[in-house]
Amino acid sequence: MAKARTTRPISWLKAALKDFGKFPADAQAICLTALTIAAEGGKADIAKPLQGFGSGVMEIALSFDGSAYRVVYALQIEDDVWVVHAFQKKSTQGIKTPQRELERIKERLKRLKEVLK
Repeated sequence: MAKARTTRPISWLKAALKDFGKFPADAQAICLTALTIAAEGGKADIAKPLQGFGSGVMEIALSFDGSAYRVVYALQIEDDVWVVHAFQKKSTQGIKTPQRELERIKERLKRLKEVLK
């Protein structure tokens, strides 16, 4: 008998969901597909570990219609896949994530862990 597939819930920080809502609809659909793959225990081709945050913090990096979009999610907090940040990258530093965005991610992860204790 085949084992039933277990899908983890996807939970959003309110601010991340609000920012994600500003993405173009097609970009949202691609990112949601990548999040669904994560919730099912896989890793989408456009997802990679976010450097400097330890294991379990991933970044979806999407180039879409001449713009760069990022969605950051955590796998190691509770049982859910937690989306902690979404933004359109406007950096002039190439592929590097801007420091202000990294600080925002760090703060949101810290607050989320405190709330869920």
